[in-house]
Amino acid sequence: MSTTLNPTSASLTTTNTTKSRGLWALAWQRLRADRVAMCSLAIVLAYLLMLLLSVTGLVAKHWDQEVGVNYAPPTFVGADTEAGQGGNDVNDLAPLPENPVDPLAGIIKQLRAANPQAAEVSAVRQPTLAFGADKWGHDIILKTIKGSETSIIVGLVAALLAVSIGTVLGAISGYFGGRVDALLEWFYNVFTSMPYLLLILAVAAVLQQKGMMSIVLILGLTGWTGTYRLLRAEYIKHRSREYVMAADAIGASDWRKMFVHIFPNVSHVPLVQMSIMVVGFIKAEVILSFLGFGVPVGVVSWGSMLNEAQNELILGKWWQLTAASVAMAVLVTAFSLFTDALRDALDPKLK
Repeated sequence: MSTTLNPTSASLTTTNTTKSRGLWALAWQRLRADRVAMCSLAIVLAYLLMLLLSVTGLVAKHWDQEVGVNYAPPTFVGADTEAGQGGNDVNDLAPLPENPVDPLAGIIKQLRAANPQAAEVSAVRQPTLAFGADKWGHDIILKTIKGSETSIIVGLVAALLAVSIGTVLGAISGYFGGRVDALLEWFYNVFTSMPYLLLILAVAAVLQQKGMMSIVLILGLTGWTGTYRLLRAEYIKHRSREYVMAADAIGASDWRKMFVHIFPNVSHVPLVQMSIMVVGFIKAEVILSFLGFGVPVGVVSWGSMLNEAQNELILGKWWQLTAASVAMAVLVTAFSLFTDALRDALDPKLK
């Protein structure tokens, strides 16, 4: 007796055995189809690569060397014969005697003997650099790369801290409800009743300038509120779903249901929030450093460069302002465009 195979049943079997694409696969498919999103992602990855090279010391390691004259103009502008000569105009006005005696020669000799690295500094400075120099003769390009290291690290770490705090508090408030939710909502309302910029400046004044970690704490401890509200709403919606009841039936603990069963289904929310916060915190760090509440003296960032550039503009030295502004604008624009595309790609309503 021969057995016949029904083509229709075979095709149905093949279709049923094919795995359906998940949320992340569909999101990546949408992102690849969006040229603006992929171009923005390439720019963001290029900045992250530059950050990695700067942190490891392969790029901009000696950014603080005085390689140019004071306020050396960009090469495409040409050398400025009237500026940046390190005091030559004073010597021309008041000629030195035939046998000058340097009263500090002995002290300088002792200092150079105690610090051999100081003797390695070249006395020859370039009259022009590729994109100019600041008032100390630092290369603006290397200084901008080193400043991006500070600004991007602050933005990434502060966003991670803020999203972590908001996710944990939002999960606890939305899952447990009752008095726990009421207590956290009261804390949230008190926290958000103060103006955000005033709150940042108040925390910055308390912590003062104690390094990059203080900026991370300032931004991270004040920026968790948005993530908290979104995660609280998601957990309220998901805590009564069937898969959570099934996990409760097999004896899963509350923390396991919160972060093993529910969190993977709402993980796109903190991811999008973090990408948004990185942009906001980079701009916040620039504002704090520009106002003098940011990075301490000796640490360069885009904000400290803009703080220096406001005095240079009076002298007509525009290159440091242009370099910091363009570098920040390109990164913020690319990150914002990628964030919008990622939020649209992860929206379940657009499937």
